[in-house]
Amino acid sequence: QVQLVESGGGLVQAGGSLRLSCAASGSIFRPRLMGWYRQAPGKQRELVAVITSGGVTTYADSVKGRFTISRDTVANTVYLQMNSLKPEDTAVYYCNVEWGLVDYWGRGTQVTVSS
Repeated sequence: QVQLVESGGGLVQAGGSLRLSCAASGSIFRPRLMGWYRQAPGKQRELVAVITSGGVTTYADSVKGRFTISRDTVANTVYLQMNSLKPEDTAVYYCNVEWGLVDYWGRGTQVTVSS
């Protein structure tokens, strides 16, 4: 069983920064893919950024140049540094880990950006 615990969400003004963290625990070792998704009210969940065990990253076009994903392979933790935040970044952010052909999800952390 794999557990994901997210932290770091909150309320910030436009232009500000937040850093999200997600720690994976349980029967897991160097998952192939770790990432972040988000879901705004009335919208579908969408990919924000993912990172492979080899450090290859993929970003949504809307966050390129503003967000940075990283991971601590030893600690099974993935981070999302969010800079120059915009009101349209407001959403619940979910951590995702692919392990043993199964997708695991965190419970989500709210990010609210005020204008």
